[in-house]
Amino acid sequence: MTDDMIDFSTEDLGSVRKQTRIQTENRDRILEAALEMFSRSGFRGTTLDQIARQAGMSKSNLLYYYASKSEIYKAVLGEILTEWLAPLRALDVDGDPARELGDYISRKLQHSAENPRASRLFANEILEGAPMMMDVLQGPLRELVDAKVQIIRTWIDHGRLRAVDPYHVIFMIWATTQHYADFETQIQAITGRNIEQSAFQSEAETTLKAIFLNGLIP
Repeated sequence: MTDDMIDFSTEDLGSVRKQTRIQTENRDRILEAALEMFSRSGFRGTTLDQIARQAGMSKSNLLYYYASKSEIYKAVLGEILTEWLAPLRALDVDGDPARELGDYISRKLQHSAENPRASRLFANEILEGAPMMMDVLQGPLRELVDAKVQIIRTWIDHGRLRAVDPYHVIFMIWATTQHYADFETQIQAITGRNIEQSAFQSEAETTLKAIFLNGLIP
């Protein structure tokens, strides 16, 4: 693994060693500031000075917590993946498929509405060819998706879902739910509405659930 790759475990993609309360607060400030700057200007267009100013601290203080811009970027991506994968991890083979998949769609839509910057930053990383997280995509993320694909296949084998390719089900859920964050500007320009509005979220959730579940449930 190169220095630019992110080394995440499959158990916790955002864990750090035990910290004091102040250290935790300062790390959170740095990551929040970095998310704002990276989502605006990308990795190359963002400097440590900009992150420090956004966080309201000196560059030397920032470097006490993170040794480089790459390290901060990796930490931000780790936080994003931790939040994003939690709903996917929750898929339970013993649960009702309609409820499990419906809850997954709901949580993904909620995350898109509440964290559009994170979604766009992740999308930009992928569009760049995932230079800093290819090992994660091919390792922990692939392992998790493979495990959840097996759950969907079990539901299919038991006649609880239509016979479709589980990978494409997951990809389609990602594509439709993350669209609301990644193309927020386009959606607002067309509809004149904000994706954070509860009524808009409710309409999107109802529509996506109807399309997916009516198509998947026998």
